[in-house]
Amino acid sequence: MPKTILVRQSPFAGNNETALANRAALDAAGVLAINVMASPGAGKTTLILATAGELHGKLRCGVVEGDIAGDIDARAAEEAGLPAVQINTGGACHLRADMLTQAMAELPLGEIDLLFIENVGNLVCPAGVLLGEHLRVVISSTAEGHDKPLKYPRVFRDAAAVVVSKWDVAPYVDFDISVYEGYLRRLNAGVPLFRLSARTGQGMAEWGRWLEEQARMHGG
Repeated sequence: MPKTILVRQSPFAGNNETALANRAALDAAGVLAINVMASPGAGKTTLILATAGELHGKLRCGVVEGDIAGDIDARAAEEAGLPAVQINTGGACHLRADMLTQAMAELPLGEIDLLFIENVGNLVCPAGVLLGEHLRVVISSTAEGHDKPLKYPRVFRDAAAVVVSKWDVAPYVDFDISVYEGYLRRLNAGVPLFRLSARTGQGMAEWGRWLEEQARMHGG
C-alpha cells in the first residue's frame, strides 16, 4: 500500500527556499525530477506508467502523485512496480515545495533515476509554484481541444516539453494540431512537442529517447 501524506496546513512563505533545498537533495541523489502538469483526465497517470514501461531497463522511475484526495494513482504506480508516494492536498489546487519534501523522505531516492511529480490536475495553480523540479512537462489531450495554449499561456510558456496525449482519438474529436502548435509556438518557440498514445504506443519511443537524453544531460 502506498504511503499517503495528508497535508493539513502549511505556510506558503519560503516556498522557493524549500524548492532550492529539494533540488539540492535531488541532485545529490542523482535524480532528475519532472513536474507533470495537465488538466484532469488528460492522461497523466496513464502516460507516466506507459513511460516507465518504455524506459524499463534504461532508467529507474519513481512517482509522486498529487491529488486533492484518494490514492488510486499511487496504487496503480505501485502495482506497476514503481516506488510511489501519494500526496493528498486536502483541497489545495497545486503541490508546494514542502509537500514534495515530505514525499521525498518516503522514497528510496538512491534507487530512482527519474522522478515524475504528478501535480494536481489543472493548468492554472501549479504554473507559478516551484517544487524543486528540474523540468516541467505539460500534457493536454486531443479531446480537450486545440486552444489550450491560448487559454493557459503561463504553464505552456515555462514548459521544457509539451505532450499531446490520446493521439489515437485525434481523428474523432475536434482537434487541429496545426492550430494547437501555432498557439504554442507564439509562447515557446523551440519547445519539443510530442504526439503520444499510451494506449497504442504511438510516439512513445521518441518520447523515451528525449527523457533518456535529459537524464544524460543531468548526469544520470
